[in-house]
Amino acid sequence: MALPRTYESQNCSIARALEIVGDRWTLLVIRSAFEGVRRFDDFQDALGVARNVLTDRLTRLCDEGIMRRVPYQERPERHEYRLTRKGVELWPAMMTLLMWGDRHYAPEGPPVIVGHRGCDGTLTPRFTCDSCGAALGPGDVDPRPGPGA
Repeated sequence: MALPRTYESQNCSIARALEIVGDRWTLLVIRSAFEGVRRFDDFQDALGVARNVLTDRLTRLCDEGIMRRVPYQERPERHEYRLTRKGVELWPAMMTLLMWGDRHYAPEGPPVIVGHRGCDGTLTPRFTCDSCGAALGPGDVDPRPGPGA
C-alpha cells in the first residue's frame, strides 16, 4: 500500500515540506543540482532514473519554484534546470542529511567530502570551514572523493 503524498490533516511544516521534497528521487535531483548538474540527460546519467520519473520530479520542482527551466538552445529547443533561491535554501538541510548519513551509514568513511574552495578545509556541522573558520555556503564548497568513495 502506497503512502499518501499529502498530509493535509497535519498542521506541521515538516509534513508540508515532505509533500514537496520527501521523495527519494526528488532529493537526489536536488543533490545533483548542487553538484552542478543542469541538463536532463546529465541528471538521467548521474542518477540512473527512468525518464518519466525524472520528468515528473523536474516538473514538480519547477512548479514549486525550487528549480527553473532556462533555455540554452533554440533548435531543437532545450532547457537547463537551475536551482532558484528557494532551492538553494535547501542546502543546509541537504548537508545536514549528508553528515548524518556519513556518521551512521558510511562505515568505510564518507564517500564525499565537502571541501572549502578557499583552502584545504572541510565543511563542519556549523557550516564553517574546519581549517580557516570561514562561514560556508553552497558557492564556497566543492565535493571531493572521500575515503568511502
